[in-house]
Amino acid sequence: MKKHNFYAGPSILPEFTKEKTAEAVMNFAGTGLSVMEVSHRSKEFVAVMDEAVALVKELLPVPEGYSVLFLQGGASLQFLMAPYNLMGKKAAYLITGAWSKKAMKEAKFFGEVVEVASSADANFNYIPKTYDVPADASYLHYTSNNTIFGTRVNAPEVNIPLVADMSSDIFSRPVDVAKHDLIYAGAQKNLGPSGATLVIVKDEALGKIDRPIPTMLDYRIHIQNESMFNTPSTLPVYASLMTLRWLKELGGVEAIEKINIAKAALLYHEIDRNKLFQSTVPIKEDRSLMNVTFVMAPEYAEVEKEFLDFATAKGMVGIKGHRSVGGFRASVYNAMPVDSVKALVEAMQEFEKTK
Repeated sequence: MKKHNFYAGPSILPEFTKEKTAEAVMNFAGTGLSVMEVSHRSKEFVAVMDEAVALVKELLPVPEGYSVLFLQGGASLQFLMAPYNLMGKKAAYLITGAWSKKAMKEAKFFGEVVEVASSADANFNYIPKTYDVPADASYLHYTSNNTIFGTRVNAPEVNIPLVADMSSDIFSRPVDVAKHDLIYAGAQKNLGPSGATLVIVKDEALGKIDRPIPTMLDYRIHIQNESMFNTPSTLPVYASLMTLRWLKELGGVEAIEKINIAKAALLYHEIDRNKLFQSTVPIKEDRSLMNVTFVMAPEYAEVEKEFLDFATAKGMVGIKGHRSVGGFRASVYNAMPVDSVKALVEAMQEFEKTK
């Protein structure tokens, strides 16, 4: 039976990425060695890092004056590194889910943190649209896609720099990098395996903070050493390069956005049509294209487990919702084929006929 992988992360990767990475695990760049066992300073691996950085800059695109890094520690370490490097006495945070709350918590080590708005009052099922941002804040931090709650945030229009956690929708839609001082993303959703973290940072934004910064937490050190101050996550970086090649061949970010819009629309249409289900995000413009969250309609709440078992038997994997929301979550990242989305829709329709 074909498996349809809807896990929220680590999540589905392109077949191209898996196949090429498997080949490199056995014989990397004709060396006769595995990509897991060669020096990160070998010319073969330096070429991997250089190409990966170049493709990130090309695909987004990244303007001049920005550095691209592949670090470690996931977005959770970036919650700390961002304020360590960029925050003066004050920073502003838009709270739209669990991860932005965690990011704000780390910033409180360094000064005043202003929560400009929050959707916690409705269990984060919408995106606040109107709020005041302190003009003297070093930056406004936002999370562009909320994996748990199924919402997405467009880059806020503000007069201060932006810092964005794009872990779960990087490369899924165009982004104006120039509006941001910092963008970071864990690789394990749209880029590669867990273990690598993509960082895009404006060079001019660095070096303005008086506090001493530990070496490993200083972006400037990683820029000077081209992501090789310490040993990088070689296998995840290689796999990320394969995904970037795949995306370029597909037509880039603009092309994948069209595919993502179509996939999400297919699933949301069925959720809104089917008497058994309802979206957890009522405002359509706030709905994520990456993580589609839904529950049983109240009158059918008692058959939630029955549907989960039914869908699992049909090959659906990883659709159980996060405990903060319940119900179901179908993560339809870049690598998710439309046929898998159609299979889930068909399962929903078939189950509806039994009720």
